[in-house]
Amino acid sequence: MSERISREELVKIYNVEVTFFDELVDSGLLHIQTENEIRYLMYEDLPNFERFTNWHYDLEINLPGLEVIHDMLQKMEDLKQRNRELMSKLSAIGDKYQDE
Repeated sequence: MSERISREELVKIYNVEVTFFDELVDSGLLHIQTENEIRYLMYEDLPNFERFTNWHYDLEINLPGLEVIHDMLQKMEDLKQRNRELMSKLSAIGDKYQDE
């Protein structure tokens, strides 16, 4: 089983409100597992939780703002990946013509 941490442990460690965690889950920004009515966050999703927590508490960004920022960053990452793919294809085409 993957490593995970309970919601209760998270809110104690990071000193955040339970409602903030639940809002992140309800908005789809965090994905959790539930077992015996205990909500768990997978360790692999911890960086996202930390990022959202920092943005919210340190920069005072509200939940809709977190959603917009997350969406924009995801789109940027998708565009970077697409750009890498296109550059790779372009490089392969250039190599093909150099060999002729």
